[in-house]
Amino acid sequence: MLVSTTARIVMVVAVALSLYQLYTAGIAALTALVQRSIHLGAILVLTFLLKPPYARARKDRLNGWVIVDWLLVAASIYCTAYICFNLTAIFERQGDWLPADRLVSIVGTLLVLEACRRVIGGIMTGICVVAMLYAHFGPWMPELIIHKGYSVERIATTLWLTTEGIFGLPIGVAATFVFVFVLFGAFLESTGGGNFFIELAYALTGRFSGGPAKTSVVASGFMGSVSGSAVGNVVATGSFTIPMMKKVGYRPHVAGAIEAAASTGGQLMPPIMGAGAFLMAEFTNTSYLTIIKVALVPALLYYMTVLFFVHYEAKKFGLEGQPKESLPKVGKVVREGLHFIIPVAILIYVLVNNYSPMMAGFVAVVSTVAASLAANTIKWSLPPAPGSQPRPSAGAFAAGEAKSILTALEKGAKNAIMVSVACAAAGIIVGMVTLTGMGLKFSSLVLDLSYGIKALAILLIGAASLVLGMGLPVTASYIVLATLAGPALLDMGVPMMVSHMIVFWYSQDANVTPPVSLASFAGAGVAGANPMRTAFTSWKLAKGLYIIPIIMAYRPMLGMGDGYELLHWQVGLTMITTLLGLIAFASALERFFIRRTTWLETILFWVAAAGLFWPEYWADGLGLAAFVAVFALQKWGATGNGTVSGQG
Repeated sequence: MLVSTTARIVMVVAVALSLYQLYTAGIAALTALVQRSIHLGAILVLTFLLKPPYARARKDRLNGWVIVDWLLVAASIYCTAYICFNLTAIFERQGDWLPADRLVSIVGTLLVLEACRRVIGGIMTGICVVAMLYAHFGPWMPELIIHKGYSVERIATTLWLTTEGIFGLPIGVAATFVFVFVLFGAFLESTGGGNFFIELAYALTGRFSGGPAKTSVVASGFMGSVSGSAVGNVVATGSFTIPMMKKVGYRPHVAGAIEAAASTGGQLMPPIMGAGAFLMAEFTNTSYLTIIKVALVPALLYYMTVLFFVHYEAKKFGLEGQPKESLPKVGKVVREGLHFIIPVAILIYVLVNNYSPMMAGFVAVVSTVAASLAANTIKWSLPPAPGSQPRPSAGAFAAGEAKSILTALEKGAKNAIMVSVACAAAGIIVGMVTLTGMGLKFSSLVLDLSYGIKALAILLIGAASLVLGMGLPVTASYIVLATLAGPALLDMGVPMMVSHMIVFWYSQDANVTPPVSLASFAGAGVAGANPMRTAFTSWKLAKGLYIIPIIMAYRPMLGMGDGYELLHWQVGLTMITTLLGLIAFASALERFFIRRTTWLETILFWVAAAGLFWPEYWADGLGLAAFVAVFALQKWGATGNGTVSGQG
């Protein structure tokens, strides 16, 4: 009785949340604080009803833990309603808080921490607690990170009653286009569209090792180059590619991570580059065409690096292609699922024509429902084939379609729980970084701590961009870093165009770097994987994001940023050596090339990578020799298939 009652309540809340998200995405927008608080309130209710407080806690009968869960549900509803019904008063008394404001803020923050503990685990929860302790005990911190410190009241109200904390950028991302695209994926799966695209991908790429993952990388590059949003790209293309990858054997967190790493690269790929190309043209007083030329080669190298990581992952775990005769025929698959191409075509059209990701997701969901209803109605109206099941009555057909829609709405909300809780917890970190000024303070330390060493300065800029990326959108992070850290690179002899490109690349790293990796969290939401595990995997796959900017600083010609008109052969040589270095680096990190590498081969790959990256001809020669040596050892000394047990 208790289980069935809870299940019905969960269904009502989940369906209501999905409908609410569709309404705010495509019909009427709400104030940010209201929109996000209602979203999070519903997510907290679903979390406490579905996720037990610990692994073996029983929820099938009335006990102390069930009572606690319902008290947490009531507290979640109250804290959300408090914001909605007191919104104007909250805005008017910013800083002059009432006792009720303080109490609600403390309770709301604790609810998010408990939801994070249940859904994600203790690591993320611990990071959030450390961030709050840092904000409170600022005067007792080491000199480099000391600040005046903030009261519990200030911390809690900042986190719960403003858009600078829990209801900041991360949950804003989750509560807008991430949710509608997760819902889009749920509708595709419920209506059969997911199976159609998986079968189509199988037909096209099934004979290649790790084919769907490689398709994901390429598709995300194309989509990301025009969409301008890494997270939007994850949820748009990931709705198709992540299920494909899971079906051929990739573990869910690996599938989500591949999509996150590939989609982040879309921000680096011309022509749009998330508006970065236009900003860079203004900052450097150069033409848009020049920006595109400088950006193209490094972006292609990034995608080559991701492809090699994906290839090694597939080979290492034995995810080989399938015989052509065992794969479905492309023509047959397309004929049977042609109506599922319509929503995808509409989605691409809307994204390319610069509609908001929220509107694109809304249109994708509506068009999926419409196309499915139309196709099923046509099939139902046709006379049944001889020997087939008799068609249902009109009432039974309508009831079945309605049930399918409700199932998709419920499933979409449940699938969004993990990513929304992760983003709410990330908002705590964001709020504390903003409140304490840690982001700007960290950036200013770069110049003092680098000692004039370019590589060290660039690594410090990367760390600063990660901290800034917790609280700022990519574009804003780029602007701040270009202002604060860009001059330091110029003083070290890095050409202006290349220094801005380096800063822009590192402004992307918060998308795939724990603990606040929004693209990874979005990929985890679509894949149904653990967010932090997905984040760490995407961090590994996206290593080119951290290495290529350092190479650009020492080899400006990689981006054609220094005298390339007279030195075409050197530009080509730089590209070739850098690509070979990236292959060697990926092979050393994965300990795989043609087969698993021995310790000697791994060391040779590290030597090859270092030599090929270093901007001296003798180093290139040494690196190339090491690369050729390990290639020979792998080619003619290979034994077995080099795979490991388990799934990839």
